[in-house]
Amino acid sequence: MKIAIVGTGYVGLVTGTCFAEMGTEVFCVDVDTRKIENLKKGIIPIYEPGLEEMVNRNFHAERLRFTTELKDCVNEVEVLFTAVGTPPDEDGSADLRYVLEVAREIGRNINKYVLVVTKSTVPVGTALLVKQAIQEELDKRGVDVEFDIASNPEFLKEGAAIKDFMSPDRVVVGVESDRAKELMTRLYRPFLLNNFRVIFMDVPSAEMTKYAANAMLATRISFMNDMANLCELVGADVNMVRKGIGSDNRIGGRFLYPGCGYGGSCFPKDVKALIRTAKEYDYPMRILQAVEDVNDRQKTVLFRKLNDFYGGELKGKCIALWGLSFKPETDDIREAPSLVLIDLLLKAGCRVKAYDPVSIDEARRRLGDAVELCKDIYETVLDSDALLVVTEWKEFRLPSWDTIKKLMLTPLILDGRNIYDIEELEQKGFTYSCIGRKIAEKEHPL
Repeated sequence: MKIAIVGTGYVGLVTGTCFAEMGTEVFCVDVDTRKIENLKKGIIPIYEPGLEEMVNRNFHAERLRFTTELKDCVNEVEVLFTAVGTPPDEDGSADLRYVLEVAREIGRNINKYVLVVTKSTVPVGTALLVKQAIQEELDKRGVDVEFDIASNPEFLKEGAAIKDFMSPDRVVVGVESDRAKELMTRLYRPFLLNNFRVIFMDVPSAEMTKYAANAMLATRISFMNDMANLCELVGADVNMVRKGIGSDNRIGGRFLYPGCGYGGSCFPKDVKALIRTAKEYDYPMRILQAVEDVNDRQKTVLFRKLNDFYGGELKGKCIALWGLSFKPETDDIREAPSLVLIDLLLKAGCRVKAYDPVSIDEARRRLGDAVELCKDIYETVLDSDALLVVTEWKEFRLPSWDTIKKLMLTPLILDGRNIYDIEELEQKGFTYSCIGRKIAEKEHPL
């Protein structure tokens, strides 16, 4: 079976590579000539554990090919996925220009049946717009070529995308015809031999499912952050509360970890897009608006704790940050809490030093010289007035606290991911504060 994936960003490259790993012949198409040439040389544009090895293996086996010309492969494939970006407009709506341009190019070039599958996260109704765009181009050519459209939203977690794709909880597919259903069933069968679980539905429902899933996960995170903030005020321990409610089978324990806010390329964008879609139908998404508001404020929680500790006198302070990516095992800093935090610290006149195991290059591109980017955790805390833990990378879990205490000017740790033990750090002589647990009253105001 031959397929094409248009767009070699995070979703497109993972999707194409995983299909190739299962024996499918895959054309990965992108207009970025430099990116395509780099991929042919084994240079991967994103960080994802295991992806580089898999790309190179399938490229050398000639199951995975890279090209800038969709027209050269569109009539060789049975299924064509669009996985191009849908960045948010200023009003929060998804920008569909790239999705529709791909659709128009398909219409200008197809001469035989193809199933066009939208993989990008798009608002409800986008597949219909894709269908119209393709048909308009066919009409301009005066040709009658059969095609189908489908929706196959991705549910990949950055840092675990290959595992998610190769062993999915479920595959959601929206189709309009039996022919499309048969093709998608045949394509996905190798992934699900032990538990064949493709959930077929109509196309609008599939498009909505992706937004609903991410919105629900974002809601759980903001709910727990709201609860954590209240726990601090009343003297409760949010970790105990989390265990107590997570043991209820109706609730479960996943995505109940409080922290300093969610980020990344999906949750913020998808929540905004769903709110915007509802507005177009005159329906206010009150819960999701609150989810977004809570998250925006939560990204400032470490700054507020730091500001309180120093009584608003932050100018000239040296602040160390551990973690820049929005989550571990990725170099993605889009919408990351670290960016909000750094902006607040710089505006307050702080000197900011930061370290991240993977996203230093991306941070340098985004931040320039505004932040001192360090080579390891110990260089970062040297002569610092506080350590702020923003991302829960594994290498941050068991540092030498004795060394860190000697290097810091002020032994203050603000933990935005609740990965340390309060008693241990207090015994080491640190002032420590995390999210959702009130510490013993001392001389400091935290």
